[in-house]
Amino acid sequence: MHIIILGPPGVGKGTQSKLIAEKLGLIHLSTGEILRKAVDEETPLGLKAKDVMEKGKLVSDDLVVGIIKEELLKDGISHGFILDGFPRTLEQAKALDKLLDEFHFSDVKVINITADEDEIIRRLMQRGRKDDTLETVKHRLDVYKKQTAPVKQYYGKKFIVFDICGIGEIQQINNKILEVLTQVNEKELN
Repeated sequence: MHIIILGPPGVGKGTQSKLIAEKLGLIHLSTGEILRKAVDEETPLGLKAKDVMEKGKLVSDDLVVGIIKEELLKDGISHGFILDGFPRTLEQAKALDKLLDEFHFSDVKVINITADEDEIIRRLMQRGRKDDTLETVKHRLDVYKKQTAPVKQYYGKKFIVFDICGIGEIQQINNKILEVLTQVNEKELN
């Protein structure tokens, strides 16, 4: 099974991705973690990313896609993975589609975790990160609405996108996601 997790910042994508990966025996691919690992391991793409990040710039789609491709080439990935934090733009989604086709990953499931804006702002402000001011949180939500929200519509034309409410206890939300994935798998097997 190959899962793409979408949703705004602070909705619980990382938390749910880790839990799902653990329960289903999937490899958890977190873009942020993969990027940091590539930089630490000084891979050719990691060194390019490091150079860009040290200049305070955003890592280009080409670099991120290249690093994701490196991960998809690793042993064990064909069994299944869950992508967290990628794709964030339509361009990245289209590039990911090419990779999915190239590696013949056809059983793609898209989970979109939702929460209302007030709840997301509350969560992000409670995290206590220095850079999580009300202004920066609202800016991140605006960027999400403009760049990442259209990815859901794009995938809605290719796959079934499952909307899951991200408000509630972590385990309750996880159970909802697992229930949807189980039902879909059962339907596909019949």
